[in-house]
Order: sequence, then structure tokens, then C-alpha cells
Amino acid sequence: MWNFNEVRSVAYKGGYVLHIIFDDGVNGDLDLTEYVGFGPVFESLRDVEFFRTARVENGTVSWPNGADIAPETIYEKLIAKQTLAPAR
Repeated sequence: MWNFNEVRSVAYKGGYVLHIIFDDGVNGDLDLTEYVGFGPVFESLRDVEFFRTARVENGTVSWPNGADIAPETIYEKLIAKQTLAPAR
């Protein structure tokens, strides 16, 4: 459950994948392909070089053109991914 957690770190991994770390330690690689080109503000993300400019701003992942993704959406996707991961 997301408790107003904030993104603390974002790192480019390749393609449209970012490694994202939240302030409570929840983290992981997240493929954001579904956002690329989704509406005018996300059109610039088609350019991988621009996508790589992702940064943390106001507690979430954002880009210089003003595009951002709600932190609760990112958090829920990371938690779901961890829940679905096979046990080792």
C-alpha cells in the first residue's frame, strides 16, 4: 500500500526501463514502454536519449518537458511486480 511515499532515486537501465527506489526501500526495474507516446506530453519519450533524462522531481519520476508519472502508480506497479516474482 502506498503511503505517500516518494521516489528517492531513478537510474536508466536500457530501452524504456528505469530502476526506481522509494523512500521506504521499495525498488526495482520498471518497464515504462506503455507510457511512451501516450498523449502529447509523453510523445518526446519515444526518443530513448530523451527518455534517459528521467529524474526525480517532487517525489516522482519526471522529464524536462514536464512529463511525469504519479508516484502511487509507480509504487503499485513495483509492488505488483514483487508479488508476482517467483520465490527463489
